[in-house]
Amino acid sequence: MNPLLSLLQPYPFERLRQLFAGVTPNPAYRPISLGIGEPKHAPPAFIQQAMMASITGTPSGLASYPATAGEPKLREAFAAWLQKRYGLSLSPALQILPVNGSREALFSLTQTIINPGTATSLGEKPLVVCPNPFYQIYEGAALLAGADAYYVASDPARNFAPDWDSVPEAVWARTQQLFVCSPGNPTGAVMPLSEWKKLFALSDRFGFVIASDECYSEIYFRDEPPLGGLEAAAKLGRSDFKNLIILTSLSKRSNVPGMRSGFVAGDAALIKQYLLYRTYHGCAMSPVVQAASIAAWHDEAHVVDNRALYRTKFAQVTPLLAQVMNVALPDAGFYLWADVAGADTAFARELYALYNVTVLPGSFLAREAHGHNPGAGRIRMALVADTAECLEAAQRIVEFVRAHHS
Repeated sequence: MNPLLSLLQPYPFERLRQLFAGVTPNPAYRPISLGIGEPKHAPPAFIQQAMMASITGTPSGLASYPATAGEPKLREAFAAWLQKRYGLSLSPALQILPVNGSREALFSLTQTIINPGTATSLGEKPLVVCPNPFYQIYEGAALLAGADAYYVASDPARNFAPDWDSVPEAVWARTQQLFVCSPGNPTGAVMPLSEWKKLFALSDRFGFVIASDECYSEIYFRDEPPLGGLEAAAKLGRSDFKNLIILTSLSKRSNVPGMRSGFVAGDAALIKQYLLYRTYHGCAMSPVVQAASIAAWHDEAHVVDNRALYRTKFAQVTPLLAQVMNVALPDAGFYLWADVAGADTAFARELYALYNVTVLPGSFLAREAHGHNPGAGRIRMALVADTAECLEAAQRIVEFVRAHHS
């Protein structure tokens, strides 16, 4: 077996299952989960109709092998969305590729970029730099590509923003890829242009690729939409998007996580090599999913409606929880990142046992680095269910904190 598999840590939800082992939740309450970031709003009917039309059409969308690069109309839909959303003009043929959701692409892109043969005479592997806390795919992708992960120190006073200045030059010199997530998971923080400017300068100096995870970009609570990586590059005069790839998907934007549909865009030279990898990887998007995706990317009305649902929900739930814990409305995304003023694992286990509400301990979303785990003492709550269910969960949490943690 591949020995690198032994480096992988249990996924957060497996750790949560182990944490809850032997616990029988209070049967007086129906179960409510705020643990997994899986959208629960209804998928738009027109997307389902587009998929069915592709299946039943002549010829059927199931009757042929798909091209790895996707149909031209699909890539044109991606390009049209980038133009409308960010004011950018990218080549559908050279700078954009379909992927089976951003998670798949985060992993496979890293396998394309990392050169494990550059280990030093001291046995030092190349590095993939990650924020901390972070989405665990970043770490797994790095380890299975033959690299080591380096976790950047974060600043709780700045909503856990990575402290890029704390990274030693010796680390940057070994870095081949940097993961950023904006809006972030779990904090919902959005990177400002000044931060992008700093990262682009470091990329130019040390030659690493920036992989920007932007799957939460369309769920936001401010009047101005979040700044994207390609948009930041263009504002800074980097129209060639050198060493930059952004990754996004329909899962959160359009409430269709089961479609596994997204795209990557950016540096044409990287896209060319990534297409070569994907040709052998065997991960072409189904023609049926392509047809539904084209419909989804061309429509914004359902995205506006979806965003309004989240805004209404967060406006009701956040003040309720703020009565008993340190929690605030994020910039974007659908998570609340709350300080529980104590052990996050004990909080999650007791809440599950007494009130049948599942939340994710923050320490499961981070790694011990630089002397501490930055997620310790925090919980992540995914407000993905309907407003009534999220409010019921919040009311139980308030009761739990007042009765057992005050």
